[in-house]
Amino acid sequence: MADTHRTRTIAAPADEIWDILADFGSISAWAPNADHSCILFSGPDGGAVGTTRRVQVGRDTLVERITEFSPPRTLAYDIEGLPKRLRRVSNRWTLSAAGGGSTVVTLTSTVEIGPHPPHRLAEQVLCRLVARRSDSMLAGLANLLECASV
Repeated sequence: MADTHRTRTIAAPADEIWDILADFGSISAWAPNADHSCILFSGPDGGAVGTTRRVQVGRDTLVERITEFSPPRTLAYDIEGLPKRLRRVSNRWTLSAAGGGSTVVTLTSTVEIGPHPPHRLAEQVLCRLVARRSDSMLAGLANLLECASV
């Protein structure tokens, strides 16, 4: 298993950022790499954990299912619809106060392919690709919040 972390300080309070992340079905409104998104179904008893969205990224259709939801600090979800060789891919957003009304946003992506050395190497390579997409999502989130306040 390999992880990659991307962090960005956004000039907005954590609750404003959380409101955008928690609006789980609307990622395509701010993430430049998401062409379309919608909620497929809500979690049990209307709860956030288990809520699933469909995200169209170019020709790829992904299904993302919330696994952790701790307002206003942590949102994590598994990503499905990727090639079968990828055992597990997940994202975890964490928010922490940076002072002056800003928030440090960290996006941690985890990739798991398998236990053998070639798998670990492939995980590292895939993490580099995921890191670029994470940077793009963080930039889109910052752009939405920081440009709206100008």
